[in-house]
Amino acid sequence: MKQPYNTTIYNTALYLRLSRDDELQGESGSIQTQRMMLRQYAAEHGLTVVDEYIDDGWSGTNFERPSFQRMIDDIEDGKINCVVTKDLSRLGRNYILTGQYTEIYFPSKGVRYIAINDNVDTINGESELAPFLNILNEMHARQTSKKSRLPCTQGLPMARTMEPMHRWAM
Repeated sequence: MKQPYNTTIYNTALYLRLSRDDELQGESGSIQTQRMMLRQYAAEHGLTVVDEYIDDGWSGTNFERPSFQRMIDDIEDGKINCVVTKDLSRLGRNYILTGQYTEIYFPSKGVRYIAINDNVDTINGESELAPFLNILNEMHARQTSKKSRLPCTQGLPMARTMEPMHRWAM
């Protein structure tokens, strides 16, 4: 799609993130799905894709992700004026920092932010729902973290957990 006459050209960063890899080697299936979705959205909305920034295997609670930091550098260098993600949770799962990026940093740099599945597009003004979604995204990350720390024997009878592993294979 061509840009309409006399409109802003959006030099766009497609940001993709997944906290855990699939069983696939290389990029995960979800990253491939995100890429197809973001590329299709950009094409349908006349956004010029400058680069893809992919943090596969990185937690959204940490903003020291390599591709995220590279994207921020490109924003600082004036290469990017639009960031597109699948949803707000792909940008981050720390509600305070995610909100600082979407409500303070991006606007201060003249960067449009779009979270496709959450219907967030800063060209339409601030999303009243976004802060609540950010809180829910952080709560999800906390719950997932708690569940992953549970002992693997939870729910199994104690006698069975004491058996030597080679007996299980029989």
